[in-house]
Amino acid sequence: MSLAVSFPPSGVAPTRLRVPDLLHATDVAADHVLSGRYDHALPPGGTPTDERWFTRLHGDDELDVWLISWVPERSTELHDHGGSLGALTVVSGALVETRWDGEALRERRLAAGGQAGFPLGWVHDVVWAPSEPIGVRTPTLSVHAYSPPLTAMSYYDVTERNTLRRDRTELTDKPEGD
Repeated sequence: MSLAVSFPPSGVAPTRLRVPDLLHATDVAADHVLSGRYDHALPPGGTPTDERWFTRLHGDDELDVWLISWVPERSTELHDHGGSLGALTVVSGALVETRWDGEALRERRLAAGGQAGFPLGWVHDVVWAPSEPIGVRTPTLSVHAYSPPLTAMSYYDVTERNTLRRDRTELTDKPEGD
């Protein structure tokens, strides 16, 4: 994937890319998915309807871009992206993102074309959401970008005292831990 922008150094971030750059990268990749440029990357027979699926669309030392499918009743769990910034663009369908705002869990719905950016320390869960018409259970597709590429993800629980507690950290180079 070619990003037609110049990225200034950030100074303190783990990457020279910024969240707006990642939002741009996911937007460009989502357009390429919609135009059929990545049809060859889709599984034979179509996107699975009963399990999450993902494939890397672009990867280098600075940026990973993934196409991810989402299905009902599958959660990512509350997690962060370790030392990576992130962003997503919904290609088709809808997602619900539940994020920790420092005091409570907040929810937002992202429909096709919707975007979310993840600065360092962002803790969230992402799940499939029903889309129109009601009752349709087709997978949602989204494009995600991480910079630097993922190396670890930590998973969290909300305690009885309404605080966030890290449950575990997993090393990974994929958008989902093992």
